[in-house]
Amino acid sequence: MNKLTKVGLSALCGSLAAVSAANAGDMTVTGGVDMSWYSAGGNSSTTGNPIGMGSNLTFKGNGELGNGWTFDYTVAMLNNDAYSNSNVTVTMGSFGKLDLNQGNSANGIDAMDDKMPTAWEEPWGMGLGTGIQLVSGVGPNSNVQYTTPTVFGITLVGAVAPDMGSADVADNGHSGSAGGSSMSGYDATINVNPNLGTEILSGLNLFVGGHITENTNETSGLDDAYQAVGGITLDLGPVSLGFANSGIATGNQVTGSDVSWYKNHMYGVSFNVNDDLSVSYGSHTSRQGFVNPRHNQSVELEVESYQIAYTMGGASLRYAKSDVDNAAYQTAANYDKDAEVISVSLAF
Repeated sequence: MNKLTKVGLSALCGSLAAVSAANAGDMTVTGGVDMSWYSAGGNSSTTGNPIGMGSNLTFKGNGELGNGWTFDYTVAMLNNDAYSNSNVTVTMGSFGKLDLNQGNSANGIDAMDDKMPTAWEEPWGMGLGTGIQLVSGVGPNSNVQYTTPTVFGITLVGAVAPDMGSADVADNGHSGSAGGSSMSGYDATINVNPNLGTEILSGLNLFVGGHITENTNETSGLDDAYQAVGGITLDLGPVSLGFANSGIATGNQVTGSDVSWYKNHMYGVSFNVNDDLSVSYGSHTSRQGFVNPRHNQSVELEVESYQIAYTMGGASLRYAKSDVDNAAYQTAANYDKDAEVISVSLAF
């Protein structure tokens, strides 16, 4: 991590002037590069260049208010120095945390789309182009989230996006309507670690989340949309286990060929051989259904992945073998795909 400079971060002073002015803070930058070799098989043979490279830079600023509250500012940059997202988090001690977020997918139920243990990536995240539909809630949108302090192992989260689908905007501006009939979105989640004072349950985590998108054009056959997720993870020494279910109600009510819902279930297991080496297996299955069940049979998409990861200081070597059946919810033979990926990651 490289120190850039000392700066005075005062972006919050206007709204928090009644509390105190902000003290000078630090700005730092971290980053890394991922290099991969992708080998497709089955009905998705390798074409073109299999060598991939991805670069990531993250700028972080932090400071402290006179009353002891702290704030953090993060800007993430992806390949070709392209802007990805940013967020400001104010940690308010016993009052919890407040986060203003421009869509980094870490807020609301988007953080629960697939919490299964893995050595490297989620099964669907290996470049196969699965087309799988996951819960996302307000996560990809500009949103505000509040997180309560953890009490007796329970943490509550609430998040709201004023206009689902709108573009991110700079300060003193606005995006205009996102179009369509979508309006505000709301998420609520709960995480519970019911250890009950026993060591064997210290690695147990239960999580549940829900989302609603308000739609204003219900007379044309579009109802409010809903999403939900619930699951469990358990760490037992070097072994981690997980299982979860999620669902999406699209709100579509127009024609029998419209997609009405998605139902997902997932599980995973990982094993830390030692501090540097880990292996995992993960599976994620998603079923698509229509407004008129007789219009077409529901289609099931299934993806699974075996993974190995080895870490050497700031370098990581990863391998994954992944398969997907009925990618994009299509049953034709060429939508069954498999691939192997070897990746080297260097962090600085």
